[in-house]
Amino acid sequence: MVRSVVLSALAAALSATAVYAAIPTCGPNNLCPEATPCCSQYGQCGVGAYCLGGCDPLFSHSLTSCVAAPVCKSSDYKLTSLSDITPNTQYLGDSSKASWVSSGTPVVYQDNSLLLTMAPNTVGTLLSSTHYVWYGKISATMTTSQGAGVVTAFIMMSDVKDEIDFEFVGVDLEHVQSNYYFQGITDYGNGQNLAVSNTVQNVHTYTLDWQPDYITWSIDGRVVRTKNRNETWNATAQQYHFPQTPARIMLSLWPAGLPTNGQGTIDWAGGLVDWNSPYMQNGYFYAMVKDVNVQCYDPPTGYNNSGSKSYVYNSRAGTNDTIAVTNQNTILASFQATGEDPSKNPNAQSSSAAASSPSAGASKSSSAAASASTSAAPETVPGVSGAGNRGEDTSGVQSGGSGSAATGSSSSGSGSSGSGFSQGTTPSTSDAQRMRFVQGGSVAVVVVALGAVLFL
Repeated sequence: MVRSVVLSALAAALSATAVYAAIPTCGPNNLCPEATPCCSQYGQCGVGAYCLGGCDPLFSHSLTSCVAAPVCKSSDYKLTSLSDITPNTQYLGDSSKASWVSSGTPVVYQDNSLLLTMAPNTVGTLLSSTHYVWYGKISATMTTSQGAGVVTAFIMMSDVKDEIDFEFVGVDLEHVQSNYYFQGITDYGNGQNLAVSNTVQNVHTYTLDWQPDYITWSIDGRVVRTKNRNETWNATAQQYHFPQTPARIMLSLWPAGLPTNGQGTIDWAGGLVDWNSPYMQNGYFYAMVKDVNVQCYDPPTGYNNSGSKSYVYNSRAGTNDTIAVTNQNTILASFQATGEDPSKNPNAQSSSAAASSPSAGASKSSSAAASASTSAAPETVPGVSGAGNRGEDTSGVQSGGSGSAATGSSSSGSGSSGSGFSQGTTPSTSDAQRMRFVQGGSVAVVVVALGAVLFL
């Protein structure tokens, strides 16, 4: 079973690497082209799943290229089966049919929890919520994996790469790393280690309480860290570098310790992954998740309210005052559709033609299949990395204080401290700041895919 999964993953990786050079990329001053309008969280352009969760509206062809995101839904998700999980190769945006999207191989364990698995030559497993959270209290009851190079994560990630993290490095079972980012900007002063008893042997509940004015990180109901928004003022950018846009919940197990990764990432992860490790069971590393509890908060005062079903961005600034709650559609008709053309469905057209003229329909279907197999066909499902904003390779990065070469200095307490929408006088992040994340994310996916192939 595991072997077949590995072979399938490798086949996909080999296919992806064969056509990778043809995939358009996206980033600052480099929007996706009209034919492949959606910029994935990894900095590549495509259609279909590229336009769903993780689609970055700031670098897509237009603000309507990405499909609107389903609004927050308060619920206690008991992860005891796969019935509420849809693979990312099948999910088309209907959050009423699935609460989670998976990549990799989640496995049911004793009918009371799920295992996030990571077999050799794979990039692990990622579960992402279909509903977004725009402020709320989110808890995950779980254990972690262990071993050098093995990282377990419970994070919140927005489409413009605002991020709040719990990350667990497999060589340190007595600490969890807490972190936060604004629009993917790497700031090495944001992280903080939190003490916890053995994360593998003991089941703990980790909680993120995300308010417009502050974030708290809690373990088993005890607050262990607080970050106030007014402490995140960046004097250089004249902005609060505070997570503030609708985010998905992500649970992942991923191999940070691949030889193809940067040395800083490998060192952070405790070394290279040992694919013959005694910590593997049934041929894979694993982390266990029993329950995810979501309590949605009201949107911040003054938000743009024109509906109740979905979140959209109305500006490329990507801040909380550019979010609107609308009734816009969240569902695509096919993996060839986009937010600009959500009803596009070549398969339905082929079926209709085949019904009226079977021989002609068969010819068109064969032609479409041949076209889809070429490098010119748009990509429909983006590559996968379980990582959040893991920017620990500090070569070439200035250190000192809470700023960096990319972010400039930070002056805590400056600017307004209210819960409204004030972002200072410059509500957009510089291209240089965001480029560091987008390029890193794009490269990481390719490196991981190639690394999987090289391990054979």
